[in-house]
Amino acid sequence: MDEIVLKSMAKWPNVPNVFGWLGLDRRGNWVIKDQRIGNPQVIEFICRNYDVDEQGRWYFQNGPQRVFVSLAYAPFVLRTCNSDEAACLQTHTGVVLETITGAWIDEDGTLVLRWSNNEVGSVSDRDLAEVTTWFTNAAGQPADDETVAKTVESRAAHGSTGIWLSYRSSRLPVGRVKSEQLPSKFGFDRSPQPAPGQPDC
Repeated sequence: MDEIVLKSMAKWPNVPNVFGWLGLDRRGNWVIKDQRIGNPQVIEFICRNYDVDEQGRWYFQNGPQRVFVSLAYAPFVLRTCNSDEAACLQTHTGVVLETITGAWIDEDGTLVLRWSNNEVGSVSDRDLAEVTTWFTNAAGQPADDETVAKTVESRAAHGSTGIWLSYRSSRLPVGRVKSEQLPSKFGFDRSPQPAPGQPDC
């Protein structure tokens, strides 16, 4: 977190939390009351001070005030990038993924990935076509277009997809998951609410 934020937290430790004000949409945009934030400096400030509490509630630490985030899907949104001339993925907060430890496709064709510290995010729909070119079969050969299309378009929510995801030096099987299971599976809260009797703004 920014040094100025840490200092303000120490100076004003009991500022009421904010709920239902800030959101993260499925393309990784920060939104206030459904209005997308466009100011680059504000976006960077939010991204640098984005964290999670012990209850799995993600928030933006705005000075001394904790602003909880309503998640449209997952705590992170992933986009393609290029690092050292190799294709890669980075979070909407700008962190490049070094490794991936899990991959799933939900019933709507959303690709969900897990990486270090059990963090989880969904691949933006704008980048999904490129990421599916990294799919292989069990033998490590590129998955054919028909197999990829059937996998992404399938409404199945259980079992194996029969495809693997190749990322950097690793390759791992892609499973299936229901979107409604993600919060409990990965320990996050899509819609944080104040506890009964807890003050909020």
